[in-house]
Amino acid sequence: MALSVDIQKQLGAFRLHVQFETDGGTLGLLGASGCGKSVTLQCIAGIMKPDRGRIVLNGRVLFDSERHIHLPPQKRAVGYLFQQYALFPNMTVEQNILAGVRSGSRAEKRETVLAALHAFRLESVAKQHPVTLSGGQQQRTALARILVGKPELLLLDEPFSALDETLREQLMWELTRSLEPFDGDVLFVSHDRTEMRRFCRSVCVLDAGRSEPVQPAKELLSHPHSVAAARLAGFYNLAPAERIAPDRAFVPAWGIELAIDPNESDFDAVCMQNDALALCEAHSPGAFCCSVVGTSDSEDGQTLLLHPMHGSPESTLLLCKSVRKIETNNLIWVSLAENRAIFCLKSGI
Repeated sequence: MALSVDIQKQLGAFRLHVQFETDGGTLGLLGASGCGKSVTLQCIAGIMKPDRGRIVLNGRVLFDSERHIHLPPQKRAVGYLFQQYALFPNMTVEQNILAGVRSGSRAEKRETVLAALHAFRLESVAKQHPVTLSGGQQQRTALARILVGKPELLLLDEPFSALDETLREQLMWELTRSLEPFDGDVLFVSHDRTEMRRFCRSVCVLDAGRSEPVQPAKELLSHPHSVAAARLAGFYNLAPAERIAPDRAFVPAWGIELAIDPNESDFDAVCMQNDALALCEAHSPGAFCCSVVGTSDSEDGQTLLLHPMHGSPESTLLLCKSVRKIETNNLIWVSLAENRAIFCLKSGI
């Protein structure tokens, strides 16, 4: 166990209560905007003080409300890569990196900077200022400045959130390469499942200030355990559901019943894999009627946005693939393969 976090923080009407542990490698903190991801990082880094709880890194107590321990940021051995990199604009690349070196003689610091410039492929821009750098060069400079300080933990706060698709893909590759020599733990904050898939071995979902149990990233993307996790993992077809018998559930918005495992734990919603719906003939087993309220074309057909006719006007909309072209406002019948359904934990949809 490298990092253990169990903290609470009240910010106006917002209440943060997160609890997780890392087991090596990169842990993703995944959640929608405003769920408390950045606040959690700031508490770990020492920028913000939790109201209560405990933070331990590699056996060192960084924060303990009962023992009145609250180490300042410079004593935590935690590196923090901000969204906009926070480079000093009036310093050159090598000066920015030098600012991160915490010990050694003048000559030793100089050697450290030269080694970092070489490792991060920044030798050709060493004398330039941040404003003249590309996005990838800025990111590498910020990482070099952090890593020369020899942190035990690296915090990455949505490093790709403001980038267009082409630059984002490039910087993902750059970051993967830059982190290869780092042997500490990494906390990677994001709201994007593609980034989670690329960088994280395990994931902790944050929802409205509360953390869910840590789970493998592959498990989140194939079998989410809550509605919040399902949405973040890209499951579009979600709706409230209720148990009507030990082995049956009813989905009011879709007007259908589903067979369930009698041992299924309590739930109040169901989600299904995005390709679980298929067009079918009227009155086929398990079929229900929908109105086509929108379409989008793709190479392999259409994606249909559907409104279940059994539900109320507020019913959750559904997505369905179609290999043939269907016009908006048409009524169609779709069926669900029951073995593709995933039941979620109680979540208050």
